[in-house]
Amino acid sequence: LIVTFMIIALTIVGIRISNKADQSIMMVGMSKETAHQLGTPITSLLAWVEILKMENYNPEITCEVEKDVTRLVQITDRFSRIGNKPELKPENLGPVLSKSIDYLRSRTSSNVNYTVEIPENSSIIVPMCIPLIEWVVENIVKNAIDAMQGKGSIHLRLIDSGSNAVIEISDTGKGIPKRNFKTVFKPGYTTKKHGWGLGLSLAQRIVNDYHKGKIIVKSSEPGKGTTFKITLPKK
Repeated sequence: LIVTFMIIALTIVGIRISNKADQSIMMVGMSKETAHQLGTPITSLLAWVEILKMENYNPEITCEVEKDVTRLVQITDRFSRIGNKPELKPENLGPVLSKSIDYLRSRTSSNVNYTVEIPENSSIIVPMCIPLIEWVVENIVKNAIDAMQGKGSIHLRLIDSGSNAVIEISDTGKGIPKRNFKTVFKPGYTTKKHGWGLGLSLAQRIVNDYHKGKIIVKSSEPGKGTTFKITLPKK
């Protein structure tokens, strides 16, 4: 309860802060504290996974649980280092995106239809921190699923655009009013009954500040859906 209250209080303060530098400090603090608080439960989950293995529990289920916990470990590790410059390595972006969508597809309702458009037999190499880029994609997709109320279509498209790689993620959700195209990236913005409205703000920080790219709402039409555009430099 104390942790929850603290995070909510920090969020309220963050919403009221207009200075970008102060918002940055607030975001770093919240990311590190969240990672710290997740540490103990994740360690416990890792122990339970080992117990499941020892007791020969359903191998398929155990494997999937282990994948999820391992992913949590990676994300928590990166969040604990938010504020520090991440190590970017040249990676082939296509397989990273395919893996993220496969992961989400296996964990969401069959009422959500995924389509992926990635150039065949092409390597689009981008300097990146894979866990952070995966998190950005998953955050946008999860927001899209919420906007579609768990039913609709999501289309991810990767474009080789000269010196940049462009990712477009489209949904068939309720849409975003044009006046909010920039507001959605501010800390505290949310249309959900639950949540702190920090996901897209952190996604923007990861793309713009850490990867020197850009994330925007490319287009949106109320009642028809939204397209987010992420541009990442190849060098």
